Amino acid sequence: MSVPLPVVAMMAVLVATGCASRGSVKRAQHDVEGLQANLAELRQAHGAAVVELGRSRDEIRELDARLLTLQTGIREASQEVARMRERLQATDEELRQVRALATVPAPAPAPVITPERPARGVPSAGAAEQIYAAALATFRSREHGQAVLDFLDFIAKFPRHPLAANAQYWIGEAYYVQRDYRQAMTEFRKVGELYPASPKAADALVKVGLCHTNLRDPARARQAWQRVVATYPSTDAAAIAKTLMRRRATSRSK
Repeated sequence: MSVPLPVVAMMAVLVATGCASRGSVKRAQHDVEGLQANLAELRQAHGAAVVELGRSRDEIRELDARLLTLQTGIREASQEVARMRERLQATDEELRQVRALATVPAPAPAPVITPERPARGVPSAGAAEQIYAAALATFRSREHGQAVLDFLDFIAKFPRHPLAANAQYWIGEAYYVQRDYRQAMTEFRKVGELYPASPKAADALVKVGLCHTNLRDPARARQAWQRVVATYPSTDAAAIAKTLMRRRATSRSK
C-alpha cells in the first residue's frame, strides 16, 4: 500500500531537518498505513451500505405496489358485495310485490247464464304473477340463462303487464352478473325505450352507467348517471347515481 505524497514529503522534511529519528518516521508511516487501512474499510462498508440501501428501496417500492394492489382488490370486492346486496334487496322487493299482486282477489265476474269454456292459450287469472315469480326464483338460483328465457316468455305472453318492465330489467341483470356487459347494456336500455313510465327505467339507466364503467368508459358512465339525476331527480336511482359519481370523482383525485 503506497503512502500519500504529502505524508512522504512531510516525513522527508522531518528527517532532513533532524526533527525526527528514523524510528519516529517508521512509527508515523505505520500510523499512516493504519489510517489508510481504516479508510479502505470505511469505503468498503460505505459501498456495502449503499448497495443495501438500494435493495431496501427496491423492496419498499415492491411492498408499496403490493399494498396498492391489495387496496384496489379490497375496494373492488367491497363494491361487488354492495352491488350483490342491492340485487338481493331488489329481488326481495320484487317477490314481495309479486306476492302482493297474487293475493289481491280478482273482481267477481258478472253472472252469466251459460258458462263458456275459456279459449285455449289464454292464461288464467294470476298466471302472470306466477310465471314472473317462477322466473325470478330461477334468477335467484343463479340459473341466469334459463331466467332470461323465462322472462322473455313472460314478456311475450304479457307485454302490457305492469311487471313487463321489471322482467326486461332482470334480463339485463342476468347478463350483467355473467359479466356480458355489452349485452346487458342493450337489455337495460330496452327498459327505458319500451317502458319509459316504469320506475325500473331509472334503475336500468344506473346499470347502463355501471356497464360503461366495467367497459372502461367512465365518460359515458357519467353521462348515463347525469341523465338519471336530470330525468328522475326524486328517485332512489338518482341518489345512487349521485353517490357513484362522487365515488368516481374521489377515486380520480387520489
